[in-house]
Amino acid sequence: MRSAKIMRKTAETDISVEINLDGTGAYDNQTGVGFFDHMLDQLSRHALIDMTIRASGDLHIDDHHTVEDTGIALGQALAKALENKKGIRRYGSCLLPMDDAQIRAALDLSGRPFLIFNVDIPTAKIGTFDTELVREFFQAFSTHGGITLHIDQLHGFNSHHIVEAAFKAVARALREAVETDPRKADAIPSTKGSL
Repeated sequence: MRSAKIMRKTAETDISVEINLDGTGAYDNQTGVGFFDHMLDQLSRHALIDMTIRASGDLHIDDHHTVEDTGIALGQALAKALENKKGIRRYGSCLLPMDDAQIRAALDLSGRPFLIFNVDIPTAKIGTFDTELVREFFQAFSTHGGITLHIDQLHGFNSHHIVEAAFKAVARALREAVETDPRKADAIPSTKGSL
């Protein structure tokens, strides 16, 4: 099984992430940030990646460190679980509608992190969650996962729908990219011979 566990402890957060890339989308995520847990659940369920996350952070300050550091640890876990990336499809994309919102996500598990985030979230908060942290999460995840990640909003006016569609679109693209390519299950998906 392609699985990994990452422990990350700093003066600001204490995080453990366990993932199984060949799972069924089972999740148990507890970060202390309710809306963020809901988004992590969506990521797990729609990527079919089993995910257990435990995070305690300095929430008395705000949610920033907890959300960003969870993105770092999750990216590291993904990179570790993929190992040399032999046999994966490598690329994934999804055009995902959710009511008024439509998000396009495309990614490459290239080892070359880069984030394009063209998403306009109209409100500063969803409940108590700071919406600017959505970008912070995806930046940390793409950087530490070695992912070229593009997320583009085509439509949307409801903040909850826009953000949830973004997480689901990334999840579906990730599911496609980490899957084994039955035509090249024994090869690295690059002319370079490594990723």
